[in-house]
Formats: sequence, C-alpha cells, structure tokens
Amino acid sequence: MRQENIRNVAIIAHVDHGKTTLVDRLLYTAGVFRENQEVQERVLDSNDQERERGITILSKNISISYKDIKINVIDTPGHADFGGEVERVLNMADGALLIVDAFEGPMPQTRFVLRHALELGLRIVLVVNKIDRPGARPEEVVDEVFDLMVELEANDEQLDFPIIYASAVNGYARYEPGDDNDNMIPLLDTIVKEVPAPDCNPDGPVALQLCTIDHSSFVGRIGVGRLFSGTMSKNEPVLVIKNDGTRYDTNIKQVFTFDALGKKEEQQVSAGDIIAVVGVEDADIGDMVTSRENPIELDPIEVEEPTMAVVFEASTSPLVGREGEIVGARQLKERLFREAESNISMRIRETEDKSGVEVAGRGLLHLSVLMETMRREGFEFQVGRPRVIIKKDDQGNLMEPIEEATVDVPSEYAGKCIEVFGTAGGEMTDMFQRGDQTHLVFKIPSRGTMGLRTRLLNVSRGEATMFHHFSEYGPYRGEFGGRKNGSMIAMATEKSVAYALDTLQQRGHLFVGPGEECYEGMIVGESAKEGDMVVNVAKAKQLGNQRSSGADKAIQLTPPITFTLEEALEYIEDDELVEITPQNIRLRKRILSAIQRKKEAKHK
Repeated sequence: MRQENIRNVAIIAHVDHGKTTLVDRLLYTAGVFRENQEVQERVLDSNDQERERGITILSKNISISYKDIKINVIDTPGHADFGGEVERVLNMADGALLIVDAFEGPMPQTRFVLRHALELGLRIVLVVNKIDRPGARPEEVVDEVFDLMVELEANDEQLDFPIIYASAVNGYARYEPGDDNDNMIPLLDTIVKEVPAPDCNPDGPVALQLCTIDHSSFVGRIGVGRLFSGTMSKNEPVLVIKNDGTRYDTNIKQVFTFDALGKKEEQQVSAGDIIAVVGVEDADIGDMVTSRENPIELDPIEVEEPTMAVVFEASTSPLVGREGEIVGARQLKERLFREAESNISMRIRETEDKSGVEVAGRGLLHLSVLMETMRREGFEFQVGRPRVIIKKDDQGNLMEPIEEATVDVPSEYAGKCIEVFGTAGGEMTDMFQRGDQTHLVFKIPSRGTMGLRTRLLNVSRGEATMFHHFSEYGPYRGEFGGRKNGSMIAMATEKSVAYALDTLQQRGHLFVGPGEECYEGMIVGESAKEGDMVVNVAKAKQLGNQRSSGADKAIQLTPPITFTLEEALEYIEDDELVEITPQNIRLRKRILSAIQRKKEAKHK
C-alpha cells in the first residue's frame, strides 16, 4: 500500500555542486521562512566546522509541505571521507536528486554516491545545477550522466530519468535551460510526480531500522530511521534487536516526525514517514525496533571498511594543561569510545600496550574533523602519523588501499602534475583536454596521497584542483621515500627570540614567530638540508657597553609557516607527533631529549 501524502528523497552530489544551497531554496519556496526573515546561507550546515570548511559533514533531515504532500529531504555529505553517512541514510529514501554542476559534469564522488543509490533501486531525478555559470554545458552534462549510469549498470527504468535545469544560487528551476521560469516549483512538481510514494503497510507489525543517532542532553539518545511498517505510538511496548543478535523489551517514550527545520512530537505515526524515537537506551545504528508479537528483521546496514588509522594519546608535552581543560588519558579514551557509538564508519579500539587509542576512519579529512571537534571541546592530546590499513589476501600477499584521484589543471602544468603523481606511486588511467584545462585520472595508493595536494599546488602555482576517493584494495606498491629535508628542533624550554630566529631563517623555513613558547624536542622549522638540526631559539644578542655608529639594523623576519591540522598530519614522519590543543597545533619529536634520540638511533 502506498502512502500517497509522503515522499522521501535524498540529495546526492559531488562536494561543492550545490546540494545545501538547493535545499535552502526549496525551504524558501515552501514558505518555511517568512519573507523578511534573516536566514544564514546554507542553513543546514549548522555545525561550526561545516560552515568554516564550506562542506556538509553530517547528513540532516528536514521536511517540506507542498500541495498537502510532505516531502522528507535528506541532505548528504559530498566528501568520500563521509561516505558512511551517505550509505546508511539512503536506506530511508525512495528517490534521489542527483545534482551535477553544469560546467564540471559528473565527478568521482558523483559515481560513488550514485552507485549506492542505483544498487538500492532508488528513482533518480537529475538536477543540472549552476546553468548560469560561464562555460556551462548542460546538454553535454546530461549525456555524461547517462553514460555514467550505463557504466554503473542502471536498469532501463532508472535510465529513463527526468531532468531539471537549475541555478540554486539564483533560486530557479526549469524544464529547459532556455525557458524563463524564475522559481523552484518545477523541481517540487517533479519530486511529487516522479519519486514513488513509500510502499508500506500501516496495519502490519511495527518495524523501524535506526539509520542515525542523535544526542540530547535532556533525553539521551534519539534513534532516527524510516518506519517500514506498522503504526508507532507514544508509550508503545516494543522489542529491540541489536546488530549482534541480542534482544530486549522497552517502551517508546516519545515519537517525533520532522517538521521544516525541526522535530514535532506526535502521539502516533504511520508507516512510510521518517521518525525519531526516544526510549531505546543504547540505540545503535542498524538496530531494529519492532513488534514483540511479530518481530521483523531487515538486512543489517553495511558500511565500507576504514582505510586509514591514527593513534590518539594523552599529551606528554612540557606545556601540557596550559591551554586545554581536559588532558587526562581516561577522559580521552571515554570521549573516543563515545564517538564510536554514533560514528558507524569509524573503528575505535585501545592499543595493545594501553598507551593510546587507535581510531580508524575513511581518510585524513574524516579523522581530522574528529580531532578538530575534540579540540574545540577543550581536549589537549597528541597524535602520531596516520598509517594506512594493510590487509592480506588469500595467498598471504600484502594489499593496500588504492584511491582514484582526479586532477583538473591548466594544460601547461599537466606534465609537472604527472611527474608528482609518479613519485607518489600513481598510475595514470585517463587524460583528456577540456578547453585550456587538462583532466587527469590516476590510481594511487592512499599512502601516496599524504602531502600530495600541497606538492600539486606548488607545481601548478595554486591552480590544480584534486579529488580522491577510495577505489579498492590492490597489491602493496613497496616503500616510498619520506620527507627529504630535516627538522630544526628546539634545544630547551624557553620563549623564542627575534635575534635567534633572524639567523635561523637563513638556514631553512621557520614554523614559529618571536615570543612563542617552545620546548626541548619541539620542531620549530624545516632545515634546507637533510638531517635534523638542534637549534637555540632563545639566543639573545650580547650587549657591549659602547655604542657603535652602525646602530642595530632592524631585524626583518619572514612570517612563519602555519599548518592546518590536515597539513600537520601529512607533514610529520614516523618519529614525530602532532600536539593538538584548543589554541595551537605544534609539531614535536616523539622523543624530546636530543641525547635520548641519539641513543635510540644507535640501537637501531
């Protein structure tokens, strides 16, 4: 039986193709905001980091009422690192809006999310966005999407997809690129007409599979999912079936549906809608909430495995506790295990020697978002160099994660970019010209992507754009050389002095400015030569008692290099750590004492 007054639709696209802006426009069109209401751009990117980075990290649910039909919209992330979010929320939808940039066409991430949507049999509506962009080529892009769908083995019904041309920034959607419609109504009409209504049985036994977990300081864990059958009421007695097969009885305390940007409490909700429930104490993703008399079990939610791991440890820096409020190893461990409960695509376990916690995720961005979140919560900790997760095949051969990287670069720099990929173990699989840009596709080990973006920007004078996402596990490609240049390492715990830095800047690049707290073993710069160099950053000028006619010439310091969290993780070697505090990101040696480092080097 179809619930004709509901549509569940996910929005999928490559990063930066305009998903969240499009949702903003749909909210305006449906009258969620008053005419004169001041609203932030990209209203769904509500988390601080999402606003700063300009990307969606967590999938969000909203609903829009249009012609007495409730449209549940699920906004999903575009980055492959957050693919775990996409894979599980697609289970809640019956259709998907595939948004593709009218200039760039389908990108690697488009393939990744589209493959999952087609496997689940979702009805695809193609939205060619940014048709007002200079160089837009909407008709060609439609052909490229069709070719991609054929390649991903879409069935005939999926290949007969409706097409809408839009400019989300300007707030219009059209059936043809050239018509003069100036609102989003055609897109809403197409969703209502083309996305199938949920097929379910409101009179059957209750069956709800949790796809997302929300936290509330008032009521604890809130499970969010789609009600596949039955009618869920407040205080309803239910059976919870966990992923590991354990079962227990509980009562649902509250039931919510999604209403515009928020949630609305209901006494009773029928099958087909996306709901949130309170009362499942230890709710986990994939859990079934079902009828006690006739329990229903659905297939577990499968998520691809993590490919990169990093070890979190309590900080051992001499400056520990000055900037962060939470520095203990126990609190760090508790916080990370709490993350494991709601973040299905991360694997979190204690290291064998109990010295730290190993966190495995989808990629560097996935891991660094967690670090950034914790640092904003007041944590102070240190992390080692990220390492890729190596597996063995049936014959015992080593297998490592291989990524597909695509680069768009002005044609004059294409040769340099190919050279950079060659040194990082990359193999070129495709290359074509589009105007004055060259489009390159490589297969490259995940290890090779560390620090690659910086090197590409250097050789292309900042004009290369690169995206990479996990493709498959392939044969281990042997060892790569690490960083060639050595480090400048502070010899004592003191504040840096401009006079000392002036002489040091002639021997390499500095990472600290004058007046900064440094400590023994901290990396204060990169030497121009190979091999580490222990330096004195606190050396002051010896003052004589006579004045010379050549008065002190003013010291001119080059601004120090500052690292973002991702850049710091990509920069360090195995014997180095990144110290993360709410105010600073510092690089340091694992062993702080220079004498101890020499002893260790002899034993090797």
